Amino acid sequence: MQCRSAARKMPPMSERAVLVGIDEAGYGPVLGPLVVSAVAFDVPASLVDASLWTVLRNCVTTSPRPRDRRLPIIDSKKLYQRKDGLAQLERSALALVGARLDVPATARELLRRIAPAVLPTLDAYPWYRSADPRLPLESDSGGTRVAGATLARDAEACDVHVAGVFCEPLPEAHYNRLVGNTRNKAVVLFGLTTRLVQRVAEALPGRPIRFVADKQGARGHYGRMLLRSFEDRRLVIVEESEESSVYELHGSGASWTLRFCVQGEAKHLPVAAASILSKYVRELFMSMFNDWWAAHAPGVAATAGYYQDGMRFVNDVRPLLPRLGVRLEQLVRQR
Repeated sequence: MQCRSAARKMPPMSERAVLVGIDEAGYGPVLGPLVVSAVAFDVPASLVDASLWTVLRNCVTTSPRPRDRRLPIIDSKKLYQRKDGLAQLERSALALVGARLDVPATARELLRRIAPAVLPTLDAYPWYRSADPRLPLESDSGGTRVAGATLARDAEACDVHVAGVFCEPLPEAHYNRLVGNTRNKAVVLFGLTTRLVQRVAEALPGRPIRFVADKQGARGHYGRMLLRSFEDRRLVIVEESEESSVYELHGSGASWTLRFCVQGEAKHLPVAAASILSKYVRELFMSMFNDWWAAHAPGVAATAGYYQDGMRFVNDVRPLLPRLGVRLEQLVRQR
């Protein structure tokens, strides 16, 4: 089958809206990137308050089972356990990409489509500089392509369309630089979130957009930060509570609604989809990371990058850093 580089055709803009989920992976680790992603769905205005799990129940599921052809879209922490391998997470992530664009053949092709701004930064890291593994890493290639095409077809039968897939990976030293400037990693996470809001709005102009993201730490008030990020828009505070914080941003063109809520991955399919994409992209980076270190530090066990095992890894490779020309601030994330 010949690959198509063009995006699938979108429906007319009248009486439609865009639902967007935003979620992160890698906020806590000491190794590897922080990754924030957004997945957008174009829906009829009549479905903006509906559960997409219910609307798309014939093609997606929250309970993965053998021989169930439906695509699992749930919180990535429930979908993926490192001991079980990457295949199931990878199939869902690449199917979401493939429902909008063709499934990419390599890691850099994937990043070129969903995270183009990160590509020039990779030369600063020996473990990413020349890496471009073929995709999929573990899932079946043909099955993954079929899953993407099936999701697109079955969702379109419900008048729902995957409208865009966007990602903002922040590699280690670049993370350290931003955290050093702001002295607050929550501010860095919020900055990546608003960058995704802007990317989605630019890619999908003319339609009302509803963004949903997890609450970021214990923060309950986002108004001032939103005003600083979008000075050309008028802010309306709809709700600020322990459960959710909701804002409207009005300006030229269509209005935006931003909701920050507790456990968004369990309540909103687009947030679960963004969780899957972020986790997969981070695991892809960690696969490149571990492959490089396996070649240059034989005998050092691979790592997922989380604190305890991440520090074990750092201690194991520390004697090798001068010989390999690796600076600690390239490798280890601060705060």
